[in-house]
Formats: sequence, structure tokens, C-alpha cells
Amino acid sequence: MDLSFTDDQIAVRDAITKLCEKYDDAYWLARDTDGVFPEDFVKDLADGGWLGIAMPEEYGGSGLGVIEAGLMMQAIAQSGAGFSGASAVHINIFGPNPLVVHGTAEQKQKYLPPLIAGKDRSCFGVTEPNAGLDTSRMETKAVLQGDKYIVNGRKMWTSTAQTANKILLLARTTPRDEGKKPTDGITMFYTEFDRDYCEAQVIEKMGRKAVDSNATFYDNLPVPVTDRIGEEGKGFYYLLDGLNPERILVALECVGLGRAALGKAVSYANERVVFDRPIGQNQAIQHPLADSWAHLEAADAMAWRAAALYDAGQPCGAEANAAKYLAAEACYTACERAVMTHGGMGYAKEFHVERYLRESFISRIAPVSREMILNYIGQHVLKMPRSY
Repeated sequence: MDLSFTDDQIAVRDAITKLCEKYDDAYWLARDTDGVFPEDFVKDLADGGWLGIAMPEEYGGSGLGVIEAGLMMQAIAQSGAGFSGASAVHINIFGPNPLVVHGTAEQKQKYLPPLIAGKDRSCFGVTEPNAGLDTSRMETKAVLQGDKYIVNGRKMWTSTAQTANKILLLARTTPRDEGKKPTDGITMFYTEFDRDYCEAQVIEKMGRKAVDSNATFYDNLPVPVTDRIGEEGKGFYYLLDGLNPERILVALECVGLGRAALGKAVSYANERVVFDRPIGQNQAIQHPLADSWAHLEAADAMAWRAAALYDAGQPCGAEANAAKYLAAEACYTACERAVMTHGGMGYAKEFHVERYLRESFISRIAPVSREMILNYIGQHVLKMPRSY
């Protein structure tokens, strides 16, 4: 399989790298400190048409694939923006994929252009406090009343809900025990995040402060039937359409963040002199960084393999999951080693690597945990008995 990039694909990466130069370490440190959403950064991406990189051309997008989207997201993370930058636009890239695949022509014409232009901002309502990764046990309900559904319930870890005006929302329309499968009876909506009926409470967290995460509450939220995506009760299966590309993008973002951390560590190791020699001359410093480079590159190769398979319309579940697992672990290790290479200064915010380390935890937990990925590989690749 040829994993080289075309000139056009390289141009995507170079253009995003150039755009990100405006937003330096000081900018992202400030956003990590004050928690202000990077509106100017997102606007620059929207104005350049980048939010629609993987959306259909007829709705204002570029109609490109996950490879181009991955080059974009990796470049953002690698610039030093890390997950603060990548997560600010992540949902725009493949989050609306169920709408693209299963929405009506009228829905796509209504909703995609303002999303691509940055006029709309969407959040994603899936995870619930009593369900976690077991989506089949969600308790949020949508009850049909005439030409609208009435939604009641709560969600957790809803990113960007402080500023979003739209939400891709999953809710039960049929009780769990009435379907043929536990995942039946879940319906997907793309609708207004109407603050007369929706409340978002910020969850204070260890990293990525600039991109808010929230507990969200829905109290008799009216959702027009016309905002339902596809058939009633099929929402869980529509959700699956976006899982593999999301895992691929997260993997590539991880590699980007890991490379940013490794770059900081190498520069410091070459410049910091102790006992009359740069600390990078010591194998105890040099070897761990070389090991991290190798693991990051291996994860990168797996991610691009998964991306190429996805864009070719081939099955890629194993590769996408493996890429996310490998990249998250390689990223975390590279960030930890970057802190340790800096010694005491690694604990100081002004050297940025402690911010990278805090952000690196995100991808080891979400959007799917390491353990669930290993479960998937054990069951679906190695054909072992289901373990959970």
C-alpha cells in the first residue's frame, strides 16, 4: 500500500501549518490559563474553508477524504496547539458524518452550509452518567407528540456546549427491552441547542481548558420531526458511521501532539548543559526520546494505513482502533518524557510540556478507552470470546 502523499495533500498540510504560525505557544498558554475559547483561531479556519474539508462540495465543502482531514488535524496539534486547537474544530470534521450519510437533501442543504461556514457550532450529546461506554443503556428519552418530539434527560462530556447553537443528539424513542437488540430504539437528531430547554454546566478538568466540557440537561426540549436523522430507532447504527474516521483523526492528532512534545524535549536536551555537557549526550536522556520517535512513527504509519483504507471504501475497523490505541500511548509517553527531560523546568508552564502532558490523557480515555479497543481487537480480529 502506497502511503505517500500527493502534492495537493502536502499543500493542505503546508497551508494549515502556515495558518497555525499566527497562534504561537504564548497564545495557547494564554487560552489554557484563561479558558477562553479560541474564537479567532476557529474563524481563520472557517474563513479559509477548512471546516468543510471532508464535507460534500455541493454544500460548500471541499469533498476531500479522511487523509486530507487527518493532515489538517495533525498539523494543528503538531503546531503546539495540541488538543486545545484540534478539539476546537474536531467535531466539525467528521462529527456531522451521520447527517451527511443519512440526512435528507433538505436537511443537508439547511444544516451543512452554516456549519461549514462557521456560522453554526455543533456539540455532540451521546455519553450519559449512568451509561458510559454502554450506549444502549442511555436514559435520555424522546417522546413523539404530534409533529415534534419532547426530549428529557442528561448527557456528560458534551464539548463546546457553552457556545454551540446546534446539537447532534441521541435519545431513546423505544425502551431498551422492547427492541430485538439492546441498541435498537435509539434515535438521532440534529437540532437547536435551545437554552430555554437546555442547560450546560462546565466540568472543570485537568487539561484543554479552552474547549469546554459540560454536563448538559434537557427539560422538555421540543425537537421537530424534521430534525430527526434517518429512521426512528436506528440512531445507534448511524452513529457507527463516524466512529472509524474519528478514531483515525484522534490518532493523527495524538501523533502531532507527541511530536510537538518530542521537539521541545530534543531542543532542551541539546541546549541544557550540566556537568559541562549537553544532557542530550547522555543515553539516559537520548534513548527514551529516540524510543518515543520510533513509537510515534509506527503509530503514524498505522493511522495513515487506516485512513487510506477508509478513503478507498475498505473495512478499517481494526486499523482505526489500533491506530488510536498506539498513538494515544505513544503520545502520552512522549509527553511524559518531555517533562522529565526538562527536569524541574518541565513542571513550569512557561516550557509548555506540562500542558502537553495534561492534554495527552484525553486520548487514552476518549472517545473510547484503551481497554475497549483491546476488547475489540481481541474479539473481532483475534476471534476470541467476548470479554465484557
